Amino acid sequence: MRVKIATYNLNGIRARLPRLLEWLDREKPDVVALQELKCADEALPIADIEAAGYGAVWHGQKGFNGVALLARGDTPALRRVGLPGDPDDSHSRYIEAEVQGVVVGSIYLPNGNPIGTEKFDYKIRWMERLREHAAELLQEERPALLCGDWNVVPEDRDVFSVRATQHDAVMQPEARELWRDILHQGWTDALRAFHPREEKLYTFWDYTAGCWQRDLGFRLDHLLCSPEVTDRLAGAGVDKWARGEEKASDHTPTWVELN
Repeated sequence: MRVKIATYNLNGIRARLPRLLEWLDREKPDVVALQELKCADEALPIADIEAAGYGAVWHGQKGFNGVALLARGDTPALRRVGLPGDPDDSHSRYIEAEVQGVVVGSIYLPNGNPIGTEKFDYKIRWMERLREHAAELLQEERPALLCGDWNVVPEDRDVFSVRATQHDAVMQPEARELWRDILHQGWTDALRAFHPREEKLYTFWDYTAGCWQRDLGFRLDHLLCSPEVTDRLAGAGVDKWARGEEKASDHTPTWVELN
């Protein structure tokens, strides 16, 4: 028996609800980490999600951010909302729950643009807090998965053009170094583990400049696996078809399968 765990930045759950329900019905993931709900808790379409067969926990925010975790035929056991380390942080960017014996964190990492501003400083501080929490999760020595929209391009080959994107916050050395710091704690980048030589391994295509039609993409959505999850990895991929649907999110679902 395999368990499919996916991450999906919806870019607005109310606007993309038909796309979410279509994807859930077609791909039938067991666990889903959602990001960028852009919706207050009381306005989330929970009834529609439950009608599709999924229980949910969520951490919403009106108009911005927002994360959730879904489980097919089950309700995730909530562990925490928000990252530790900054009690004044008002952004809804992290939620963590246990599902089917796996601790899953849904991450919507700050974009950080434009660089040289407080927005970029906040991104770096947030990543430093995530680095600390990731290390604590590993110390539990339990199956754990940190997944979501990381807003970091790990390698030059993970973007359509380094030159065109060199001033974007997702490409900055400080963010990439923090990504490597987290990875080197003992996490496995599942998508690269299964597609080590694939050059165009994108999960995001901007709405502008015909990026989707021209396949000018970024790899921003990642699933990092603890050693206990890595031992069970059976597959990883991108549901690229979802990006081509009408009124689609600019991100596409990305997933792993576990034995």
